[in-house]
Amino acid sequence: MSAQPGRASPRDVNRVSLEQDRDVQYWTNRFGVSREELEEAVETVGESVDAVAVYLNR
Repeated sequence: MSAQPGRASPRDVNRVSLEQDRDVQYWTNRFGVSREELEEAVETVGESVDAVAVYLNR
């Protein structure tokens, strides 16, 4: 996975962290979802980027 130019990547690109606002912003932009949808996905399937992507049908 490569970062988009001009957009800071999260510290760990293998897990969806909701701890830092900048990470939440990155993942909501990456998946095209709201913070609430992202939180629901992480709550349901955990922090794995692949699992969250499958859950969100991306």
